[in-house]
Amino acid sequence: MVRKIRKFFIVWANPQTLLAATWRFFVALFDWRTMLRRVLGRPIIDAVFVSNMRDEIDRRRYLGLWHPKSGHFNGPRYWVNGTSGRTRVLNIVTEDLATSEGRKKAKEYFIRAVQWAKNKGTKVILLAASTKRLFGDNGAQLKEIFPDLIFTIGDNGTFFLLREETTHALRNANLRPGYCRIAILGPYGFLGEMMIQALAKEGYYIIGAGPNISALKRISGKYGIDTCCSFSEIGKVDAVVACTHSKKIRLSAENIEMIRHPEKKLLVLDVAEPSNLRYQEYQNCRGTVVRQDAGNAYSPKLKYVLGAISYKMFRLSRGVTFGCFAETLSLAGALKQDMEVKGINWFTVSVNNMEVIAELFKKDGFTLPSPRCFGEEL
Repeated sequence: MVRKIRKFFIVWANPQTLLAATWRFFVALFDWRTMLRRVLGRPIIDAVFVSNMRDEIDRRRYLGLWHPKSGHFNGPRYWVNGTSGRTRVLNIVTEDLATSEGRKKAKEYFIRAVQWAKNKGTKVILLAASTKRLFGDNGAQLKEIFPDLIFTIGDNGTFFLLREETTHALRNANLRPGYCRIAILGPYGFLGEMMIQALAKEGYYIIGAGPNISALKRISGKYGIDTCCSFSEIGKVDAVVACTHSKKIRLSAENIEMIRHPEKKLLVLDVAEPSNLRYQEYQNCRGTVVRQDAGNAYSPKLKYVLGAISYKMFRLSRGVTFGCFAETLSLAGALKQDMEVKGINWFTVSVNNMEVIAELFKKDGFTLPSPRCFGEEL
């Protein structure tokens, strides 16, 4: 008993634990729309984004020293066009998912979080951040346990936004097809492979880079592009599209200097979460690189409960959310309007799926945000 009491005081005397708890308290207190739904007996939440934490920064901000017994807890809350969205965060960071024990624990917490969301009336669930393939390519286990729910990985929305943003950024930088070379980091992932298709179609020279040798061979054979395993093999490029946060192919001040053209800043479009080019590393090379957040969505109607306090904690900005979150909110909104979105496999990225999401984005007012770097306007 003495040990438990001592542990309690150690946890709750910690300033970061108290700040995190205070934020959660006031978010709940000022979420008047949810209170109104409770009074009216309506479903509390329409869409839930189940996500791991990116890193220890997230852990300190949202938990401090507290560890929720359920393994999941409330993160930022959204409202857009009458649709309620809630981040349900797993007590797991990205690095934990690299181990079999971490993945086992994440699966257990994830299923608990989905059950919690279902009990709140949620109909659409996002496998966010590094949980996208936690249950395999099609989430068969989740669909079997929860057949009435819609599950999505959000990549159709993310890629649609990434493709549009990359095209605009390249044009604004006067990087024309046929005259410049672009590196794609993580070219064998869903987003990476889709970017190869999009940029090759435009006529850009592409080189794919990543640590997975067998996957690189597949990509090279399929698309006829150059591939390599390290920055020392990339050569000079005009732009980088970072589709992975792998430590083995992570941008730094040193390797940016290695691959950029002399006297020219390197354009980096970073869609990875956590970011491929980390904030501290960016501070070391901001004079030689133009880094742009990518794959995010903006809507003037998107509201965070507690406003700037919440979106800054999430490392985003006013009216901006991740493309996968926007897709989930739009699917939940469509479902409320009896639109047929349930019969579609949202674990698959396809032209047809992207067209559906593009129309939903248009209906809900989601567009590209102005160019930003770590949430700050460029």
